[in-house]
Amino acid sequence: MAGIFLVKNAVVPKDILPANTNQALAILRLDPKKANPIFISYYLRQPQVIDFVNNMSGQSAQPNINFEEIKSIDLLLPSLDTQKSIASILSSLDDKIDLLHRQNATLEKMAETLFRQWFVEEAKEDWEIGRISDLIDFNPTRKLTKGTIAPFLEMSELSTITYSPSSWYDRAFSSGSKFKNGDTLLARITPCLENGKAAYIDFLEDEQIAWGSTEFIVMSPKNNLQDFFAYVIARFQDFKDFAESCMQGSSGRQRVDIENLKSYEIAIPSDDVINDFNKFCLSIVPKLKSNQTQIRTLTTLRDTLLPKLMRGEVRVEM
Repeated sequence: MAGIFLVKNAVVPKDILPANTNQALAILRLDPKKANPIFISYYLRQPQVIDFVNNMSGQSAQPNINFEEIKSIDLLLPSLDTQKSIASILSSLDDKIDLLHRQNATLEKMAETLFRQWFVEEAKEDWEIGRISDLIDFNPTRKLTKGTIAPFLEMSELSTITYSPSSWYDRAFSSGSKFKNGDTLLARITPCLENGKAAYIDFLEDEQIAWGSTEFIVMSPKNNLQDFFAYVIARFQDFKDFAESCMQGSSGRQRVDIENLKSYEIAIPSDDVINDFNKFCLSIVPKLKSNQTQIRTLTTLRDTLLPKLMRGEVRVEM
């Protein structure tokens, strides 16, 4: 929606100074005797500050606010020691969240590396050359009655860098892609495909069916391959490049032709390689989910504490 955007800010570390920015950023220099920069950074992330900025920004295609409007943002400053304590609490939560994100990124990269090594670089000459449809079921049948309240996932919630979508919500089913735990979603429309939007579904209850955009390609492995295999394929650069070559339609609204996508050639691995890869996936998938559950819990805690700490509703010990 025009005029609605996130208020992003960052504290510039002293060790990279001097630095410069483009014209879309405002530089705030704080009085160190009055304000802690990390505290101010968190203060500016509060919902009421974001609402204020959005209301000031207008409804143009390129919303912005001027320096006088920035100067008019009200600040409620506790003592400098209290600011530092609040900043420390919130920073510790963000540090833990960042660590968990990095752990998951490492696990995903390990899976991608093993796939490339075992299924591509070390593929045996006697392996049959087949098609991706020999290993992956595309848009498998999932049943959901019209009007049923079920988890709904928007395209905007798919990540370009990690397996887990950022959020979802319940909504009455009308029409769209249907999926369950263990399915992989791949964006089929431009520019979402080129940007790398994909997800591995693990947030549903057992046997629960969710739904989302009609622009999702749902992928589910065959032949006893572990579910995470489809997600690794979706992140494999050669497969992504092939998917882009399968796009059809007018400029700006191109979509992947799934029948063409199914023709992607791939060596059919031996049972031993499949078993080894399955074992590796089974060792990391529970860790990925555990980390992501902690990320959501810590993020909720941080977002709940943020306004309470800023308003003094939660006291901090110094």
